[in-house]
Amino acid sequence: MKNRNLFWIGKRIQDVCFSLAGLILLSPLLLLIALLIKVEDPKGAVIFAQTRVGKNGKTFKMYKFRSMVSGAEAMLGNLMEQNEISGAMFKMKNDPRITRVGRFIRKTSLDELPQLMNVLKGNMSLVGPRPPLPREVADYTSYDMLRLLVVPGCTGLWQISGRNHVGFREMVELDLEYIANQSFKKDIVIMCKTVKVLFGADNAY
Repeated sequence: MKNRNLFWIGKRIQDVCFSLAGLILLSPLLLLIALLIKVEDPKGAVIFAQTRVGKNGKTFKMYKFRSMVSGAEAMLGNLMEQNEISGAMFKMKNDPRITRVGRFIRKTSLDELPQLMNVLKGNMSLVGPRPPLPREVADYTSYDMLRLLVVPGCTGLWQISGRNHVGFREMVELDLEYIANQSFKKDIVIMCKTVKVLFGADNAY
């Protein structure tokens, strides 16, 4: 138990240092993306804050660069039957709600960069299970809920193991594998492999 507590303290220190450095070093890129989003769709906000479920079922606002047209959430109901991924998630490769800028930042995962602010706040970690939506958690089994035992992450085994080509059931198993075998070395390996996704993995949408 003592070693586990030391691990979580060390993981938090790592999260704060890396996310703060990332926000500082990437600030010119963050400003450029924000400008491009505003130019294409002046009506909407640059940052999209969405309610997600974190550790032990506690909800929080997760930040992303807005990659869809204004009012995209209200359009979701008409697209649910076109879901291209199994289980309690929604993914659609040619989602008509996505803007031109949004398609690029999604493909490169640059839309995820504002989550570094979530990491600084402590409701996310750099590495961990992706935080689900409340409507997704409503369909969880007691087994699926086990993935909510730790702080959710910006990236994890799911992102480096096929991402949208991996179904919900496989994602749960990957998350539970990560939870059972967490280490600083594993986190560093996952973050390094995630860099490949940032530069245009085919399954990022």
